[in-house]
Amino acid sequence: MKLEQIHRVYFIGIGGIGMSALARYFAFINKTVAGYDKTASPLTQELSNSGIAIHYKDDLEQIPSEFKNPENTLIVYTPAVPSYHSEYQYFLTNGFVIKKRSEVLGLITKDSFCFAVAGTHGKTTTSSILAHLLKETGVKMTAFLGGISEDFNSNFLLEGTEYSVVEADEFDRSFMQLTPNVACITSMDADHLDIYGDAQELERTFVDFTKRLKPNGKLFVRNGLPLEGLTYGIEDDSDYCIRNIKIEHGTYIFDLETPDLKLEGVEFNKPGRHNLLNGLVAFAMAMQAGSPPHRLAEALSTFKGVQRRFSYKIKNEDFIFIDDYAHHPTEINAVFDAISEMHPNKKVLAIFQPHLFSRTRDFADDFAKSLSQFENILLLDIYPAREEPIVGIDAQWLLEKITAGNKKLISKEQIISEIKIQNPDVLVTMGAGDIGLEVMKIKNELSYVD
Repeated sequence: MKLEQIHRVYFIGIGGIGMSALARYFAFINKTVAGYDKTASPLTQELSNSGIAIHYKDDLEQIPSEFKNPENTLIVYTPAVPSYHSEYQYFLTNGFVIKKRSEVLGLITKDSFCFAVAGTHGKTTTSSILAHLLKETGVKMTAFLGGISEDFNSNFLLEGTEYSVVEADEFDRSFMQLTPNVACITSMDADHLDIYGDAQELERTFVDFTKRLKPNGKLFVRNGLPLEGLTYGIEDDSDYCIRNIKIEHGTYIFDLETPDLKLEGVEFNKPGRHNLLNGLVAFAMAMQAGSPPHRLAEALSTFKGVQRRFSYKIKNEDFIFIDDYAHHPTEINAVFDAISEMHPNKKVLAIFQPHLFSRTRDFADDFAKSLSQFENILLLDIYPAREEPIVGIDAQWLLEKITAGNKKLISKEQIISEIKIQNPDVLVTMGAGDIGLEVMKIKNELSYVD
């Protein structure tokens, strides 16, 4: 099936961040869109408000009748949907064209000049910065993002179809469906071992992804990764390098060197050296679209951020509340380093919700080490996502491994009262589960200090 032949698109798991971006795309190009998701969320509400029919019960009767015609209907599903799902089985056994989200993304972007951002960390922020830079410099592109950009207030942007920006997701080897012109790899830390088995297989798959580049394509890699490509880094021998960093009023000011030029006094407002690297490689990639370097540097300074990526929810002299998607030890380390650099000598309280039983089991000692950097820790139960519980793997087991002086296992109902008891200068919430739904409650309850 060619995309131009499609009249209707039905999504199983429409509320996922990547799925909802595709739903927005098809609705934008005037296809009829509907879908199912397990639970309602702000994302599904936005889709419903735009006219997309969504239901929340796995029930064939709730599928709109027009989507039960296999002709010119495309079914898109997420790997998180179990194989026994009745709607999935209905479409599978009745002659429908069924594709994973990643396959559809590959089809949409294959005829464009495709920028793909890969890596176990930093994909969403880097691709959002890249989309912002390209938009600000007038590049006609479509962006599919893995988070809500605070610059666009969306995970989808359509300014044209000549270029595309996508996250190259390693989960389920999804990025092997892409054929980018320009790609970057931000990191290759062990993750998704339930899929890959071991770190070596994950690394091999990243190498395979680099072979998906179109002829004469360019690959950017963070300096130190075992890959051949143009390198980027901070105060090192990289092809694209940041030097002479200063911090003034929470803003990074630095020099940016490329193989051909040097820009002085570049500004960037997202805390954390990891975000500096994300901004640097987004800059390097955007140059491949012919955007003027000086204009790109100006656009770097106006990037607002991505929801749940070191997002300041409250920020004043007396109290700071930061929310972050961090769900891997390396990401927790990056959050801790950013807080330490931007808010030194403050009492910090961290609230963490582990994500997946298998990830908690596979990286328990690393999680404990990362979380123990925070003097004060509140731990929530493990968010299961797509998994069933694993015997002996729970939040109490992880808590016992943490060496922080003040640590406690709490329920979500206890969050507000515990924050008030501990009275921190800086509060940070972290995790990829439903802790994000608690953020607005926390902000509203503590708004008296805002």
